[in-house]
Amino acid sequence: MFTGIVEELGTLQRRVDLPGAALLTVRADVVTIDVKAGDSIAVNGACLTVVEAAADWFTADVMQETLDRSSLTRLSPGDPVNLERAVTAHTRLGGHLVQGHVDGTGRVLSRSPDKHWDVVRCSLPAQLARYVVLKGSITVDGVSLTVSAVGPDWFEVSLIPTTLAQTTLGTRRPGDPLNLEVDIIAKYVEKLLAERASR
Repeated sequence: MFTGIVEELGTLQRRVDLPGAALLTVRADVVTIDVKAGDSIAVNGACLTVVEAAADWFTADVMQETLDRSSLTRLSPGDPVNLERAVTAHTRLGGHLVQGHVDGTGRVLSRSPDKHWDVVRCSLPAQLARYVVLKGSITVDGVSLTVSAVGPDWFEVSLIPTTLAQTTLGTRRPGDPLNLEVDIIAKYVEKLLAERASR
């Protein structure tokens, strides 16, 4: 479980493609302070399991399911990535409950810079649209954000200077892919209501 509060920008150092999987080695300083094999780290919003680590890097397995559902399949050495360690019992929940399970991908449609923030419009896959509501939470590339506007196949978020400077969202341009995770609570509510209606 994560909060969607990115701890640092890492850099993909190495990628090894395997049959039905990949190994990603990421350069990082903060999330590697106490990391060990078996720990979970969200990389651009996808929960990955660490298989090897040192003082300033870690390597994680990525299975085909994750590659198929996320933008990790497009990562190349040198690309920046958003990183967050899994929460602990002592972690502040500054964002919202994030599983690190990418539900689908969208793309940047447009961005409108302002004096104090950027408004970014993103495409929204049809199967996820019902879970996205105005002022609700959504995770974009691992960043917990509040939906500031929503349409039938798009949503907007407003990015403050800290988010622009400390995450990959500061450099995303129209056409760039984005990992999306909708609020898990909305999925549970939908399932419970559907079961009640069927009884």
